[in-house]
Amino acid sequence: MKPYLYKIGPICLNLILLVGFASRPLAANAQTKTDDFVNLNKIPPRIIRACCAFGYDLKLWGVPFVKIDQVISIAELEDHHYMSKKSEGTGTIYTRRGGFIDVGHLRDQIDWTRYLHTLILESKGKGDLAIPLRKEAGRKTLHLNIPTTLDADDCILLAGKIAYDFSLWHEISTWYGASTLPFMPEKFSSFSVEDVYSNLLGIHVGMKTLRTKGSFNETATKLISATLDSLDVVKTAQETYDAYNAIHNQWYTNKKRIPHVAITLKRDVDVLKSSRPWIVPDYASTFGDAVILDVPQVDSKDKLLTTYYTFTIATNHRIPMETLFPNRQSNLIDQDDFSILLNAISKDWEEMEPPMVIEKE
Repeated sequence: MKPYLYKIGPICLNLILLVGFASRPLAANAQTKTDDFVNLNKIPPRIIRACCAFGYDLKLWGVPFVKIDQVISIAELEDHHYMSKKSEGTGTIYTRRGGFIDVGHLRDQIDWTRYLHTLILESKGKGDLAIPLRKEAGRKTLHLNIPTTLDADDCILLAGKIAYDFSLWHEISTWYGASTLPFMPEKFSSFSVEDVYSNLLGIHVGMKTLRTKGSFNETATKLISATLDSLDVVKTAQETYDAYNAIHNQWYTNKKRIPHVAITLKRDVDVLKSSRPWIVPDYASTFGDAVILDVPQVDSKDKLLTTYYTFTIATNHRIPMETLFPNRQSNLIDQDDFSILLNAISKDWEEMEPPMVIEKE
């Protein structure tokens, strides 16, 4: 008799991973009043909502008879809530102009953009400030110096740029072995084809939400739906499954178990200043071209946004500093070093990129 294979979604996956990636309990601590309240006294967790591995019918090492299914439909999105709520829809959904979208990542970056925007406004005119962050492959610190003259939209752009740097460091650090849980490496999902695009899409939605008057949550809810519609989102979960089936054993495989690194067959490391969507062949839109997203770089006066902040990491043993930065006397890096790290990761990936999996007849 064939054993029954239970299917689980993002929330159950968290529980199986020992409240895996510890998202929801930490999120509750980061928010103490209402959904629209920003608590600057608590740094949000790096991952606020359930993580989604790329693909479906994935198996987890050490947990037999269970398959991970994290596909959702547009009808299951529900309302957005700052710092998360159980009723929110998270999972992956396919769009014909933006590829696969991880809705949990999108929501996280909306919230991070808002948190950072509030922090920037509170930091205006206070000189040099150092804000310690949670550890991730080292000790992270955000250094701010926000002039009182920085205008409203520039503050929003700055929040988006910092949020992107934070999300990019997560991808970099997990490539080099950082993980939320001991003995649960996350390299298998680092730079997967939907990750960075979903993050940057969330930042763009977050910035647009901040520019719009009204309730943050209500506005974000409307803009998430409108943005996915503009990307020609599929209407049913089955259409996302079909898109996954079209690239199974080419972009990902379920022949390995999480967290085996060979689950992910394609990765995108060319993401320093923009992110392009990965569109499944024969699943492109007939209503418009693929939408490339740009990272905010300059303010309204063409001044680099990095003028106003530095994101530093005092790296731990996981980052090969002697190899990557042979002339550096300390273990300290910042966002301007990310290009060196991305180039190194790109070379690593070229050397280890697995071939497509050939199905046996």
